[in-house]
Amino acid sequence: MNKNKTNYKIVFSGLFFGLLFGFLFSCTQPAKKNISSENFQEHKDTINTIIEKPPSSFSDTLVIISPSAVFYNPDSLQLKKIEESTEKNEYETEVHNCFYQMRNARIVLKKYWPQIHIIETSKNRYLLFAKADKSKIFIDLNSKGDMCGLLLFDGKKEPELADMMNIDSALGFYFAK
Repeated sequence: MNKNKTNYKIVFSGLFFGLLFGFLFSCTQPAKKNISSENFQEHKDTINTIIEKPPSSFSDTLVIISPSAVFYNPDSLQLKKIEESTEKNEYETEVHNCFYQMRNARIVLKKYWPQIHIIETSKNRYLLFAKADKSKIFIDLNSKGDMCGLLLFDGKKEPELADMMNIDSALGFYFAK
């Protein structure tokens, strides 16, 4: 019996100290980092490196009248401005992602949706989608925050920005509705 009391005391004291240390460490807050006025400019520059697409060098309009998948990219001047205003790793990652996602989307379109016309543009700022009911949808690509993208258009519904990471599903959901 004396042995059982000793075991309970050991277990109880272990639990007590474990909870005590857990409580003490969970209640501490990390120290706040103060930014001195000297370091503010450095941090301000880091904050401003968020990728923001500069305006297009062109002002042409591309008219789309049939079911299409419209791939858009920045023009060469936009691309240069993006490269200059973005950290090297972020820029390279974004260019890499655009290239491979668009390549995969083209492969899927050609294989499973050959009836959909593929349109590529980097020298048009505006897209004018002419629907079958004679209404028109106007899109300014400067308003699209992404460096590249894919717009789907079936001729009847509003054009839709596709999720190129899930292109198989995006095509099925949009064109099969």
